[in-house]
Amino acid sequence: MELIDGKKVAAEIKQEIAAEVEKMVAGGKRRPHLAAILVGHDGGSETYVANKVKSCAECGFTSSLIRFEDDVTEDRLLEEIYRLNNDSEVDGFIVQLPLPRHISEQKLIEAIDYRKDVDGFHPINVGRMSIGLPCFRSATPAGIMMLLERYNVPTSGANCVVLGRSNIVGKPVAALMMQKGYPGNATVTVCHRDTKNLKEVCSNADILIAAMGRPESVTADMVKDGATVIDVGTTRVPDASRKSGFRLCGDVKFDEVAPKCAFITPVPGGVGPMTIVSLMRNTLLAAQHTIYQD
Repeated sequence: MELIDGKKVAAEIKQEIAAEVEKMVAGGKRRPHLAAILVGHDGGSETYVANKVKSCAECGFTSSLIRFEDDVTEDRLLEEIYRLNNDSEVDGFIVQLPLPRHISEQKLIEAIDYRKDVDGFHPINVGRMSIGLPCFRSATPAGIMMLLERYNVPTSGANCVVLGRSNIVGKPVAALMMQKGYPGNATVTVCHRDTKNLKEVCSNADILIAAMGRPESVTADMVKDGATVIDVGTTRVPDASRKSGFRLCGDVKFDEVAPKCAFITPVPGGVGPMTIVSLMRNTLLAAQHTIYQD
């Protein structure tokens, strides 16, 4: 069993991005600028955004954090999105999810200029990704693909099972795994809560990607010997032994599944760091106008 160290890979890619940024600056160009809109004071969102700001500094980016209280109106957020869309000094920006219930996440996502949509959530980017055109790929799925590539995990012709069909992870990672080329070219099955014979389907997977948000729901009897398991789950579960009072738990029962695997990601330290580094990479591409020209 080989542990896929997302933290290590993310650090390597940040160094590569930082080197690219210094070349840009040396050539007279400005540093890439990533902005983030944060609504409220959700603990998880605060942590994620803090990590993104830290990563921007490590990559040599400029970053801006725009904060609003929970009672902000949808119209006010849309106004801020339009301002960022038209700010030539901002290369990309994100709206940190989740949002308060009175705000339509989809409406805000669609309001973002797809050329600055470095989270890869806009329907134009999602659509282009699904047919293999250049685009900003959704951050978590893109991070998973980078891990498979860096660890030389065989994907061509592999049976890949994706657990979960969310717009953020399940659907886009399935689309990427189906694309021709490496990593990809796999035979993909997407499972969900109504899938029949789930254990049987999973036990035939060469690559199992768990993205359900159901702690430790993937057990050893669902995984075949020699499989690669990618655990996207990051659920906070109570833990009185921790200072924080909780711990992060993946969708995979790691201790019993890991001995059966060729490769497996831990939680934390697996997919999580790659999500942020994918966001950094998209911001670099936006600043370089690599995908969408002015």
